[in-house]
Amino acid sequence: MYVLGIESSCDETGVAVVDTGVLPVPALLGQALHSQIQMHQAYGGVVPELASRDHIRRVVPLTHMVLEQARLTLEQIDVVAFTQGPGLAGALLVGSGYACALAAALNKPVLRVHHLEGHLLSPFLSADPPVFPFVALLVSGGHTQLMQVNGIGQYVLLGETIDDAAGEAFDKSAKLLGLPYPGGPELARMAQSGNPLAFDLPRPLLHSKDLNFSFAGLKTAVLTQQKKLEAAGEVSPEQRADLAAATQAAIVEVLVKKSLKALKQTGLKRLVVAGGVGANQALRSQLNEACARRHIRVHYPELSLCTDNGAMIALAAGLRIQAGVAKPEFDYSFKVHPRWALEMQ
Repeated sequence: MYVLGIESSCDETGVAVVDTGVLPVPALLGQALHSQIQMHQAYGGVVPELASRDHIRRVVPLTHMVLEQARLTLEQIDVVAFTQGPGLAGALLVGSGYACALAAALNKPVLRVHHLEGHLLSPFLSADPPVFPFVALLVSGGHTQLMQVNGIGQYVLLGETIDDAAGEAFDKSAKLLGLPYPGGPELARMAQSGNPLAFDLPRPLLHSKDLNFSFAGLKTAVLTQQKKLEAAGEVSPEQRADLAAATQAAIVEVLVKKSLKALKQTGLKRLVVAGGVGANQALRSQLNEACARRHIRVHYPELSLCTDNGAMIALAAGLRIQAGVAKPEFDYSFKVHPRWALEMQ
């Protein structure tokens, strides 16, 4: 079964074709992705109206590109899947409208997909796919959650952020340090030459009894430390690198320890890490080390699939159909869910 996936929830336009009839794991036949980073850099963050307009420009050419890679025609597509939420309303409307119009023109069914489920299941396209059940750490610019995943469509929320997501903490702290958008990867690069012990930054909720996260206080602490450095004179590159390293260390420690706590609480021995922050090398290194000591398997999506992409949407749709938890429909009306809890879909 050939599934065409359309992703347009924020500032990346993703299109992909996945063949879910291939065993033991689905095959990615083609994918294309356009990032709007350069366009939004001038504004220091995503401008929703500009994001929506750019999705309109990109989605059709990307579709043709992917079909050429997959050596398929539009008529050979069996299902058109698209991100219904969560995300930016205008951006979601572009992808939803395009997917439904395309499917209607082809007389093909559509399937609506939850963006976070796409991230959650993306490691099933990797060379080392997980098996159920497992604990999932969904960690991105807009979401930080721990889920117990018992099967396709069987998700139990264990904990989530009560304010900023981990990706937000990276990006906002980077902006305070004067780094360009998107700040998270820039902060991680700067941290490589810094001393993570140079500054004593807080680890909010690290020792709480629950599995929730909080990163807003960390951002405030970074701001306070930055002002102290500026008050003492010109901030040196070494000091900025040290503050970046200390910030990253604080975020990573919280993510690692909360993940280990979730594994202990559930008794599971398998962890999946997905979302943009899952590409952070410090996080991967510390999780791998901590889990190896506890004989826990850790699975990640391929680095190219950590950011938003169409492959994860096509995959999630195909797996839901195979598991019998969703059925493609010939209903081409659509609405979007800018806010949408994964376990409530």
